[in-house]
Amino acid sequence: MAENVLYLVGRAIIPKRVRPDLRLYLLKAGKPDVPYTLFGSLFFIVSVVAYFLYMGFFYTELKTTYSFAVFGVLTFIVFAITMFLLIFTCFVGLYFHWNIKIYNRTKELELLLPDYLTLVSTNLKGGMSFESALWSAIKPEFGILANEIGLVSKRVMTGNEVAEALVEFSVKYESPTLRRNVQLLIGELESGGKIVDTIDKIVGDMKKTESLKKEMAASTVTYMMFIGALVAMICPVLFALSLELFSITTSFIGNISGNVGSNSAGLSLNPATITKGDFRLFSLGAITIISVFSSIIIAIIEKGEVRAGLKYIPMLLISSLTVYFIATGVFGMLFGNIQIG
Repeated sequence: MAENVLYLVGRAIIPKRVRPDLRLYLLKAGKPDVPYTLFGSLFFIVSVVAYFLYMGFFYTELKTTYSFAVFGVLTFIVFAITMFLLIFTCFVGLYFHWNIKIYNRTKELELLLPDYLTLVSTNLKGGMSFESALWSAIKPEFGILANEIGLVSKRVMTGNEVAEALVEFSVKYESPTLRRNVQLLIGELESGGKIVDTIDKIVGDMKKTESLKKEMAASTVTYMMFIGALVAMICPVLFALSLELFSITTSFIGNISGNVGSNSAGLSLNPATITKGDFRLFSLGAITIISVFSSIIIAIIEKGEVRAGLKYIPMLLISSLTVYFIATGVFGMLFGNIQIG
C-alpha cells in the first residue's frame, strides 16, 4: 500500500510531457523503468526536511514580525521556495549520478565491442548466418554488451527486423562510435556485401582509435600532473599565506589609524571593513571553484569528456582543502608572534 502511494506521488510530480524523454534517458543508464517510487520517497523526505528548516530558521521571526494574514502568506511562500530548492538539489544530484552511470556504461561497452565483433567475425567465417553469429558470440565475460545483444535477439525472435533491433540498441547509448558501426553493419547487410570484411575493418579501426587515445593521454600526463600539483598544493598554500598577510596588514592599519589624526596633512586611515573570517570564506570558495574546474580541465585533456572529470572533483577538493588548513595552521604559528604597532 505504501509503495503504491509513493509510486502515485512520484508519478504525479513528473509532468506527462517529460516522462517519455525521462524513460529514454534512464534506458541509457540501464534502468528500464522510471523509478517513480524513488521520486515519491524523495518528495516526502524533502517535505520533512523543509518543515524542520522552516521551523528552525523562519517560523519565530515571521510569527513575531507580521500579522496573521501576512504570516500565512509568507509561510506558504517560504515553504514552497524551500521545497523547490530541495527538490531541485535532489534532482541535480540524481542527474549527475545517472549521467556518470551512462558515461561508464558507454565506455565499458566501447571497450568490449571490438572483442565481441572479433568473435562474431570468427563465427561468420565458420559458416554461420549473421543472426546466428551475433547470438553465438554472447559470452558472460562481455557483461553489459552480452545483456544488450540478448535483448536484441529477443526483439528479433518476436518479429522485429535485425536492423531495427540493432538501431534500437545503438540509440540507448551516447556513443557515436557504436552508432556509426551499427549503421555500417546495417548498410552492408542491406547491400549484400562482404559483412566479414566490414567487421574486420571496424575492429581494426576501433583498436587503432583506442591505441591513439592511450598515446594521447600518455603524452599529456605532464600537463595533468602540473595542474594537479598547482591545485592540490601550490594554490592552497598561497591562499593560506595571503590570509596571514591580510591579517598582519589589517592589524597594522588598525594600530596606526588611531595614531593618525584626520587633520595630519589631510591623511585619514580607517580600519578594513573586511575581516579575517570574510577572507577565509573567500579563500575556501575560490579553492572549491578552482578544484572543480581544474578537474574538468584534466578530464578534457585526458579523456576528451567533461563527465570523466567528476570522479576527480572529490579527490582534488579534499586534497586542496586539507593542504589549506594545514598551511593555515603552520603560517599561523610562524607569524602569530609578530607584533605591529
